[in-house]
Amino acid sequence: MKAHDHGKWGCACWGKDDQIGAANLLTPAKRLAALKSIETATVYDLSHTFGADAPYMSPNQPPFLMAMWSTWRDAIRRRRKLGMTNDAGSNVERIEMTAHVGTHIDALGHVSKGDKLYNGFDAVETLTDWGLADLGIDRAPPMITRGVLLDVASFDGGEHLGPGRVVTPDDLARAAEAGGITIEPGDFALIRTGWGRYFGVDNARYLAGSPGIDVPGAQWLTAQGVTAIGADNMALEVLPNPDHAKALPVHQHCLAEAGVYIIENLMLDEIAAAGVSRFCLIVLPPKMRGATGAPVRPVAIV
Repeated sequence: MKAHDHGKWGCACWGKDDQIGAANLLTPAKRLAALKSIETATVYDLSHTFGADAPYMSPNQPPFLMAMWSTWRDAIRRRRKLGMTNDAGSNVERIEMTAHVGTHIDALGHVSKGDKLYNGFDAVETLTDWGLADLGIDRAPPMITRGVLLDVASFDGGEHLGPGRVVTPDDLARAAEAGGITIEPGDFALIRTGWGRYFGVDNARYLAGSPGIDVPGAQWLTAQGVTAIGADNMALEVLPNPDHAKALPVHQHCLAEAGVYIIENLMLDEIAAAGVSRFCLIVLPPKMRGATGAPVRPVAIV
């Protein structure tokens, strides 16, 4: 497989002002083909339920916090003072969180290479005190496309790969062959390592390290024109990286170089157990202005 080619899949062919990257491949024809592939309308929820027990990477990520801001008692009291008589109570919460908690999608402006973001956007000019002026998750379109499951969890003979285990291009090719998959432009490639079983169950283990792809695996996928890569681990990429002098090189390649989105903390065990390897995938990033990512609820329909 040839190396990643910016001229074919990267920012160059989508114009100097482009802010959606490989989402340009999600054409009406691609969406329609994915929708037409649905046969039984069976839905698989690929997201975790998360709350205060969600794992997070300290110190660069704050914990998820939720508390009640106003309760039904408060509401009734206020409304009675206004002369309302039907005692309509309402509960409203306050949530504090990073956009990178739970199952979430990374915006193209999440990670830079030096002072450059995707498509040459200047990181200094793009970053404001109130978020990203460009390349925020609000720029990402609704995503309806074909998803493919690359299940590598059993490749070392157990239920999951071990922390620090690099998922290689050969592993990905083997998983694609086993699933009868030919990866196509605009696909979302979802990698199951088996590590997702520890999300919210053993957070210390989940965060201490994980299997995942390194740059060669990412390049193998972006060279085939995927729009997004996701995995059932915290960072998509292998942790720790085999080269201890590098941090987030897969993020740099996918987001900053290729304009390919990243989805993390997926829940892929159910769909794998059902033997499903190709499906219509719907991912709707919320339009949070300037956010570097957002919680998301991907659903696979077959």
